[in-house]
Amino acid sequence: MESVAVFHHHIYEYQKGLRNLVLFTCDKKEIEYVSFKLTKCSIDYVVYHVGVDRANVFFGDETCLEVIRRIGKADLVSYTDEEDFILGIMLGYCRSIQCRRYLKRKGVAMAVRKKTSRGDVM
Repeated sequence: MESVAVFHHHIYEYQKGLRNLVLFTCDKKEIEYVSFKLTKCSIDYVVYHVGVDRANVFFGDETCLEVIRRIGKADLVSYTDEEDFILGIMLGYCRSIQCRRYLKRKGVAMAVRKKTSRGDVM
């Protein structure tokens, strides 16, 4: 498995408390090993098969996984704008970047506001 180092690093980050939720995408042939390792480490996980040969493995905090289960969509492109935003926040992505991404997906153009030398907003 080429991505084994990345997978192990994700486990390390979760166990050290750096992440509450991890999304690991892998080949379906790697699922057996991934499941074995997560079970051995007593880490909860959910597997969604995507297409013919890929799978998304979410693992981490049970509360976060319950949110993923309730969304219930295997393919990330099927997520609504709101679900995408929630997922990004749960995965620990930068909040301000996630806010900009959400607004962009909603078609909201952000005006650049400039301050004058007196502090007035133009």
